[in-house]
Amino acid sequence: MRARTVAAGLALLLAAACSPPAPPRGQAGSAAGTACARPQAAPGAETPTTIDVIEQAYFCLLTHYYGAATLDARALLTAGFAALTRELNRDGRDLPDAVMPALTGDRKADWAAFETVYRKLAGQVPGLRDRLAVVTLEAMVAALGDNHARWAHDAERPPDYYDGDGYGLGLEANADGPESRALPPLFVTAVQGGAARAAGVRPGDVIESINGSAPFIDGAAGPAITALYPRYPEARPVRLRLLRESTGRRWTVTLEPGLYQRDLAALQVVRSKLEGDVAYVRVSGFGPDAAKRALAAIARLRRGRTLTGVVLDLRGNGGGNPAEAVRLLSAFVHGKVTGYQCAADGTCESFRTDDTVELVNLPLAVLIDGGCASACEHVGSAVKDLRIGTLVGTRTAGAISGPAEPYLLGNNTVLSFPARHHLGPAREVVDRIGVPPDHHVPLTSRDAAAGRDPALRRALTLLRK
Repeated sequence: MRARTVAAGLALLLAAACSPPAPPRGQAGSAAGTACARPQAAPGAETPTTIDVIEQAYFCLLTHYYGAATLDARALLTAGFAALTRELNRDGRDLPDAVMPALTGDRKADWAAFETVYRKLAGQVPGLRDRLAVVTLEAMVAALGDNHARWAHDAERPPDYYDGDGYGLGLEANADGPESRALPPLFVTAVQGGAARAAGVRPGDVIESINGSAPFIDGAAGPAITALYPRYPEARPVRLRLLRESTGRRWTVTLEPGLYQRDLAALQVVRSKLEGDVAYVRVSGFGPDAAKRALAAIARLRRGRTLTGVVLDLRGNGGGNPAEAVRLLSAFVHGKVTGYQCAADGTCESFRTDDTVELVNLPLAVLIDGGCASACEHVGSAVKDLRIGTLVGTRTAGAISGPAEPYLLGNNTVLSFPARHHLGPAREVVDRIGVPPDHHVPLTSRDAAAGRDPALRRALTLLRK
């Protein structure tokens, strides 16, 4: 899920290898001749990506991906070739033979034509061979347009990394990239540490420009925003023009990405407290035992007192195990379907509540936002469709295509993608659309600066009516 690290996929005990279509070439390479297998254990050391690995991934997608039967493979090859030519041009090495071969729609024949041109080009630029392979495969996976399809490779951690450390600028904002639904202005919602804390950046500070570029273009989040979230080993400094509305001060800071220690409280999957007579429980992800811990927190807060309701805070929850989402929902309703996983032919399997879970029997308000993705949206759509409670905040991410299954490639990298897609309890598509709140309560820059939480305040008011 949006989350969904390679480690999570590798933790599964997976089935035996599946056989792909026969390679289109007469002499298959070692990677292409191997089925795209479900990993049995952590992979070995990563080796270079080659055209044989790209071939293996291509046929793996065309065999196992959701909707593979109707997928136009030409779109994958075109995206891969476009990325290859961009990389050649970026290096100043554009080649006269870098012309896309004619494609017919025959998957094997098209691959053979693509491979012939690819090998010819790569042979002319041996110093770029590894990079060309990487960008080609990345682009082919991206061409699926599926938020749960990814190719995990070149996984590195910073030196001296400690479990739970963060890497980057040390801040979060109300938008995380060009796909964000956030509206202007762009502002800091949290300071986690690192360069942002050292520079005195505060929640509520408005980011007027990023490396000289406007964060919003015609009211929509622009590509400049991605610079706020660098990943290791990216280390280019990021220049921000800031406005502190409370004082009218404008200034510029340059923040260098780096490793920083995160607050221990922020690493807790479940946090809870009393808000008067309401139990407030924040669940940051649906990892192992997340539902059990959330329900234990409610029981602890309830002990010796009468509660009027529960606020379940799922803002920023990137998802995880759908079974944990179902278990948490089962504490608020029994005998219901909470969602479906459907194949491309329309056949579906249902998620049903676990009616052995004891009902909480309290009114429920759920806080959601654009950071609520995947299994989190499973909860949100079920709460709305089944009328379990009230949703407060802003629309969820719309990133719940389906649970990703991992496949091991010949260079010890992992390709993961869904074989089924998620539908809500009313069989509605949530992916790319999200779940709308019943009460739209966005956070503003002034709220963030003052430490106010208008969504929580609205939820408490609704539960106390």
